[in-house]
Amino acid sequence: MKPDDLRTAIFPTRYIQGPGAIHTLPEWILKLGSNALIISGRKSADIFLPDLIQRIPGVVHVERFRGECTRKEIERIRTLAGNAGCDVVVALGGGKVIDTGKAVAMELDAKIIIAPTIASNDAPCSAISIVYNDNGIFESVIHLKRNPDLVLVDSEIISHAPVRLLIAGMGDALSTWFEADSCFRSGSPNEAGGYSTRSARTMARLCYDSLLEFGVEAVNSCLEQRVSQALEYIIEANTLMSGLGFESAGLGSAHAIHNGLTCHKGTHAYYHGEKVAFGVLAGLFLAERPEPLIQEVYSFCRSVGLPVTLAMIGINDPTEDDLKRIAEKACLPGESIWHEPVEINADRVMKAIKKADQRGNNAHHPSTDKL
Repeated sequence: MKPDDLRTAIFPTRYIQGPGAIHTLPEWILKLGSNALIISGRKSADIFLPDLIQRIPGVVHVERFRGECTRKEIERIRTLAGNAGCDVVVALGGGKVIDTGKAVAMELDAKIIIAPTIASNDAPCSAISIVYNDNGIFESVIHLKRNPDLVLVDSEIISHAPVRLLIAGMGDALSTWFEADSCFRSGSPNEAGGYSTRSARTMARLCYDSLLEFGVEAVNSCLEQRVSQALEYIIEANTLMSGLGFESAGLGSAHAIHNGLTCHKGTHAYYHGEKVAFGVLAGLFLAERPEPLIQEVYSFCRSVGLPVTLAMIGINDPTEDDLKRIAEKACLPGESIWHEPVEINADRVMKAIKKADQRGNNAHHPSTDKL
């Protein structure tokens, strides 16, 4: 057996979730280092940091994130942290703050603490950073040397975040099982440099089952800004289960179609998970999944408010050229769409996108046409 044939799974060193978890940040900084850089989103800096900074031992520097995880932003913050001699990087905020923080910590060989303030994607646990260009178009993936040293998830904070962000996280998590299953069926590698373990596939399936069982109740809890058991389960699904599932079980068409969708300017006002959710729907048709399963996924998306049409992610009246460009980007060499156990080409992907949109617009008259 060659090294590349080995079953491989990777995890964050420690994961902590619950109400008030953010208040343990000072003690964790002290355990991991003595000179911390906190990269913070705007709201995080205004709401959480003033009290926390007073209790952080040692030296602490705060840098406000400028809105996009680009190579320029990574280099800017890396230079600041390097000049300050930081040995701990704390990423406090959403997915792009987190991806930037992970990349900065890797380049400095510093410890990394992830403190997500929303549960909108599965970035917190992974050893991957997604890089965009200055126009918000997907550019590349950075594979990091290790997973975060600590993921600190405060469910009280997340319960007060806009519910749309939690729903977007469910869209990202929705892809986990389908992409894991595709990689297993096609014998494709995962994001950890090997092949899926049974435990990773099981977690990916548990992620999907958790969404179906607790998704609607979690949305209602978030609307009420109340931490319920259902909300805790969905935060865990969006963050931990989805993070471990995609990385250790593999990616497929949903994320590749997401990457294609980013080349359409209309999608830039929509969250990663919202576009991934539509990628899941297109992937169902691409892989010719059973009709009852397709109906189940559409029903779930509608029940929690995930997009089921192109118009719901900002693509109104797309031209053939628009769809062709999206499909071609999704099919670039190296994209995860090639992990699907079916024939892949831009024409089939474009037809799958059309069928997903048609079904979303006309749910009572499902089409069973083959691609």
